[in-house]
Amino acid sequence: MTASLARILIVEDDRTLAAQLGELLRGQGYATSACHLGEAGLETALRESPDLLLLDVMLPDVNGFSVLRRLREQQQTPVIMLTACGAEEERIRGLRHGADDYLPKPFNITELQLRIDAVLRRTRPQESARGGQAQQLQVDELQLDRHAQQARVAGCDLALTPLQFRLLWLLVSHRGEALSKPYLYRMALEREYSQYDRSLDMHVSRIRRRLGEAGLGADRLQTLHGRGYAFT
Repeated sequence: MTASLARILIVEDDRTLAAQLGELLRGQGYATSACHLGEAGLETALRESPDLLLLDVMLPDVNGFSVLRRLREQQQTPVIMLTACGAEEERIRGLRHGADDYLPKPFNITELQLRIDAVLRRTRPQESARGGQAQQLQVDELQLDRHAQQARVAGCDLALTPLQFRLLWLLVSHRGEALSKPYLYRMALEREYSQYDRSLDMHVSRIRRRLGEAGLGADRLQTLHGRGYAFT
């Protein structure tokens, strides 16, 4: 089971909801802990490096976006954001700050578990590595290490989230091929494509910006209108 021994930190100010989530997730085989303030959650995440962070947006001391931004300055811990606001701009804001997924409240616990499982399959090397599959790729100065979930350009870490690393790995391993959005949604985001969902576009934009900042050339990751994306 993907849940096996995975450690999930719940940062949620609603103590009743946090307790319910903890109980339900422990029943599915996860190890859980909880914090009810953003500062405490950030400190715990940095100290304990959990396998996944469930992060509420509306926290009483600092909002979840601030916690996520500061976390990303030091760690690439997978993050699923939870919010009572389902507005598109809020979801896009979370993805821009480096969230791996975003779930509006109220949510179905089965859907939450499926999303947690999908993120953990992408981000836990011991779970995702398959015998016989390449664990490293290199194109020019770009180096990808699948076991470490790390992308570097000339030794400089691109600081990608696990989901973004997965996307880049797929694109580089199919270098020169056009990968469709439905394919990338299924293989990287592990859900079906919707024309109204901009998640993939936001993640690709962030990867492209990181590549450009590292000097590789943002144009290496191309948008092929009507076809998808390709790495050249």
